[in-house]
Amino acid sequence: MLSKEQKRQLASQAHHLKPVVMTGANGITDNLINEVNIALTAHELIKVKVSASDRKERAQMTEEICERTQSELINNIGHIAIIYRKNPEKD
Repeated sequence: MLSKEQKRQLASQAHHLKPVVMTGANGITDNLINEVNIALTAHELIKVKVSASDRKERAQMTEEICERTQSELINNIGHIAIIYRKNPEKD
């Protein structure tokens, strides 16, 4: 679990990032989770664009992505979720 200060620092690092994964009409699929896992392994800190009609649905989708990828939600602004997972093989 990250502290508020760590989350704040990660959010500022993610400011310039573009979303690397976008949910589609099919919602959360195994392929989407696989893409998120690949991106997290490579970058540790990513943005995901969650396409859903209302805030509750976006929050549920983001929570499911984080649970299935063992990652942590750093921040959620509109349709964009900032997600972090430490890669133990990186410094």
